[in-house]
This record gives sequence, C-alpha cells and structure tokens, in this order.
Amino acid sequence: MENLMQLLIDKELNSTDKILKPDFNSKTGRELLAFYLQTKFKQILAYDKRCDNPVFKDVNPNFISKFTKRLINNPSRRLLVGITGESASGKSTICHKIKEVIEELSMPVSVLSTDNYFKDISKLIEKYGTFDNLRDNGYDVDAPSSFQLDILKEDLADLAEGLDIKAPMYLPNGTGVSLPKAFDVHSEKIIVVEGIATMYEDVKDVFDIKIYIEAPNEIRKERFIKRAVEERNQSEENAENHWVYLANAGEKYVRPFRGEADFVLNGIADLKYCAQILEYIYTVTNNFK
Repeated sequence: MENLMQLLIDKELNSTDKILKPDFNSKTGRELLAFYLQTKFKQILAYDKRCDNPVFKDVNPNFISKFTKRLINNPSRRLLVGITGESASGKSTICHKIKEVIEELSMPVSVLSTDNYFKDISKLIEKYGTFDNLRDNGYDVDAPSSFQLDILKEDLADLAEGLDIKAPMYLPNGTGVSLPKAFDVHSEKIIVVEGIATMYEDVKDVFDIKIYIEAPNEIRKERFIKRAVEERNQSEENAENHWVYLANAGEKYVRPFRGEADFVLNGIADLKYCAQILEYIYTVTNNFK
C-alpha cells in the first residue's frame, strides 16, 4: 500500500492536467479549493479501504462538508487538530509523526499535550506518601475534574486566534507538581493537541479536526507495561495495577467520545504509510499551475 500511495504522489507531481491556483483571498477561490479537496479526500479513502492494514477505521460522514465550510468562511483562524484515545493507543506516536511530516514539508506547526494541564496534586501525594497510594485510595487522575480544563479552554481559544500562550507544565516525576505558565507555545498555522482531555466536554468543540486513535486492548496493555518498566523504572506489579486503573478510566472517560470523532484512526497502522497520506494531502493542496 505504501508503494500505491507513493504512485499517487508521483502521479500528482508529474501530472500535466493541473488546475490554476485559486485566489485563496476570495471566497470563490476557497470554494474551488474546498471542492477540489473533497474529491481528493474521497480518493484517499477509496485507496485506504483496499489496504490490508488501513489507517481510517471510521470517518464522520459530515466531516468534509463541515471542514470545507470552515475553510471557506474563516480562513484566517488557526487549524486546531485534537488527537485523543485510550492509554497506549498510539496517539502520542501518531501525533509526533504528524509533526515530523508537517515540519519536513516546511509548514509551521505547534504541538501541545493536555497532560500538562493536570491539576497540582503535590499536597495530596505528600499526604498519602506516593502517587500509587493516592490512586489506590480513590483519586481518579484521568477524570475531567483532575484537569485544569478552564485554563486549557482559554489557551486553545487564544491559540486559535493567533495568540501565543504560556502553558502549564505537569512534572512527570511522581511529585504531582504543576508549574503555572511554565513554557511558551507559539500559535502556528497548524496546532496539534494530543491527550485524553482533548475531547472532554469543556474543550472538544474548539477543534477543527477531531481524531480518535484506537488499538486492540492486548496491544495497548503490552505497550503500556513495556513503557512503564523499561522507561519509567516501575515494577511490573505496579505497572499491572496501574493498567487496571487506566483500562477502566479509558472506558469511562475516553471511549464515549469515539462516536464524536471526525476520524477514528488505526493505532497500529504503518507510520510510513500514515506519513505518505499526509504528504499526498500536502501535494494536492500545493500542486497547481
């Protein structure tokens, strides 16, 4: 399938039958581009269905018309892409691949993780001794109430309007410390935001594209245990205990938003193939006479 997608890219680049570049400053030009993109996107979906391991598992039938209407009517607004999924589904990996490809194509992109918006729980950890003790005593770390959703919503609204922000930083060292306004995030033309909080009720509607990453439970568990033991120096027993919590939390807080996503993507798809799809989209939107 990678070879087939590469053939599509090469065909587009070498085609002599190209349309004149529309005037994107005019509504008529943007409408022409929107119609053109609809046609090409349907072509991508048709090819993807023929793949042994397709990227697109589900597509919201209303997405194309909604998204093209947004491009036509509000072209100056930053493009916000929200990526969510249950733990170890592959959302961070796919997010970084999207950033890598966009940067290779010399397009401006910012990436933000909603994990930085966890509330400061350092006093609770001091009280219970460790994060694991706090969790085992009922603290629901993935619940919407555990995030600074009000600040996240304000920051996303500012980024969408072209304003730079100072985002908080949650320290992943077990202390539960959250530093306010800790690092700069520039409002680039494309802003990719990943994490379980992207689709929570208070923030989900700010995104122009909502992506849900899905992978089989057994693969997610294997990924999580390996990462916890090898990268975070956790014992296998503790990793297993935390996985039980994450699996239940994901089913409760994250999975319900699957049906609201514009795209449900395959979390075990070939990343090179994913990159080629992005490259093809870039090619068809920048390859005019």
